[in-house]
Amino acid sequence: MQENTTVIKDAKELLEKIDTLHPTDIVKSLKKIRKESIEAFQDVLSKIPEELLGEVLLELPENTKELAYESLSIEQLTDAIEELETDDATDIIQEIAEYDQEKADEILNSLDENDQQDIKWLQRYDEDVAGAFMQTELFSAKLNETLKDSIKRLKKAKENDELENIHQVYIVDDNENLINSVYLEDLIIHDFSKTYKEILKLIDTPNRPISVSVNDDIDAVVKIFEQYDLHVIAVTGYKGRLLGRITSDDIIDVIEQNATDQMYQLAGVGENYDFDDNVITTTKKRGIWLFVNLFTAMLAASVVGLFEATIESLVALAILMPVVASMGGNAGTQALATMIRQLALGKVDDDNARDIVKKEVYVAIANGLIFGVLAGAIASLWFSNYMLGIVILLAMIANLLVAGFFGSIIPIVLKKLDIDPAVGSSVVLTTLTDVVGFFAFLGIATLLLIN
Repeated sequence: MQENTTVIKDAKELLEKIDTLHPTDIVKSLKKIRKESIEAFQDVLSKIPEELLGEVLLELPENTKELAYESLSIEQLTDAIEELETDDATDIIQEIAEYDQEKADEILNSLDENDQQDIKWLQRYDEDVAGAFMQTELFSAKLNETLKDSIKRLKKAKENDELENIHQVYIVDDNENLINSVYLEDLIIHDFSKTYKEILKLIDTPNRPISVSVNDDIDAVVKIFEQYDLHVIAVTGYKGRLLGRITSDDIIDVIEQNATDQMYQLAGVGENYDFDDNVITTTKKRGIWLFVNLFTAMLAASVVGLFEATIESLVALAILMPVVASMGGNAGTQALATMIRQLALGKVDDDNARDIVKKEVYVAIANGLIFGVLAGAIASLWFSNYMLGIVILLAMIANLLVAGFFGSIIPIVLKKLDIDPAVGSSVVLTTLTDVVGFFAFLGIATLLLIN
């Protein structure tokens, strides 16, 4: 297949070139066609070759999948799923079940008996554990098996399209317990008549595989992939029994999804936001946090209302007031984003959390002094009132201190409570910096300028 960067908007042209396109490029074109005509979208989808259809379905955006599954027959979906590895096949079966359980059951029952067993087995695992992301297709060999016999099995499996992306052979004992692994490139230098038990004795540094338990949290698996720069990892069950493997393509998807969710949640958009959602759906999803923000903004406004007389007596306060709140909000967001990202990477724990918060507080104080002096000097010259400059200096230090402290502590507290640190953090922090900023600025102004 050649890479295609041009989106094809014509259904007929897309079908003519379908065999030369990557599934990702087909999906890009299908999205455009769907916007123009649902009928054309359904027609193209029904004519995609079965060896491509499964990959295309996996790449489709969430708000299009229901239409796709409704448009395709049980036979078409079954043929497409048979071309996929077990982890991807399970994903599609589960997605179809969300829309039509009866159709999902019929498709599952139409599959080969071995595929049915594998999919039913994978369906038992929660969506956030390693078992839900593993595929059962792998290349393994027993200790007493010769290299020649195992290579014959691998060759046959490749000819039948039963295995993909095989880089190593997992060596197991008679109980299927994982013992070791050897890269395929290392096998070719050995005598093929020897057994794996004999080969392991000849290898100075055999590749002892890093493995994870089938019930390990997928985020922990992601960290292992990143830490050891892996392309694949073995998944084991009770007493180290080899069950399957997780490949890097699935891990990349998890990393991308986690990063996207955090970004959306931090912005108050919601983790289920989809770029391709229509106007009404998008408005509803964003409106929830905007509704919350409306009331928090009213709280900040009520603080300003407490100092109505102070503002009336010195109009300059109304002009400078947003400066303090804005600086606090930006400083808090910096601390918040940094802390959430470090938590996601597993770099914050009980041992270093206190030091990290202290660092953020020191940084906030330093920035408060620097920008407080700068803003104070500008205000003094602007309004010819040096006391006004002192007021904004003190208020800036106070607000940035609060921003740095709470921007770093809120995610840690939420993490301790098993709440996603990205959810609602920005709204809480913005409220704090606005309230403290207004209160500090107007309160200090009342003490130093009015009384």
